[in-house]
Amino acid sequence: MYCMVKIVILLIILTISMFGESDNRDSLEKNCLSCHKKQQIPSVLIYRRYLMKYSTKTQMEEAMFRYLKNPKKENSIMPPQFFLKFPMREKIGLDDVTLRYNIRAYLKKFDVKQYLIIDK
Repeated sequence: MYCMVKIVILLIILTISMFGESDNRDSLEKNCLSCHKKQQIPSVLIYRRYLMKYSTKTQMEEAMFRYLKNPKKENSIMPPQFFLKFPMREKIGLDDVTLRYNIRAYLKKFDVKQYLIIDK
C-alpha cells in the first residue's frame, strides 16, 4: 500500500512538471522566438556572440536583461551593420520576473553544451 502511494505521488509530480515544461516553451515562443523567426534573426549566432563576450550564463543573462529593458545600439553586443539588416528591438513589455525567466529559457535552448559529446 505504501509503495502504491509513492508511485501515485511520483506520477502526479511528473505530470505537473511535464505541463510546466510545455508552458515554459510556449512562453519563450510567444514572447521571444516568434519575432526572431518572423524577422529571420539568427538566434544561435546571437547566443554565440553573447557566449564569446560574457562566457558565463549569469553574465549573459544580465547583459541580455539590460539590453531588453533598454534596447539601444550602445547596449547591444551586435555590430552596427547588424541593425542595417535587422530592426532595432522595441522595449519589451514583460515584467522583470517573466523577462528573466524567458532569458534563462532562451539560454538553455541555444546552449552549445547540449551538442557536445563527451566520450568516456
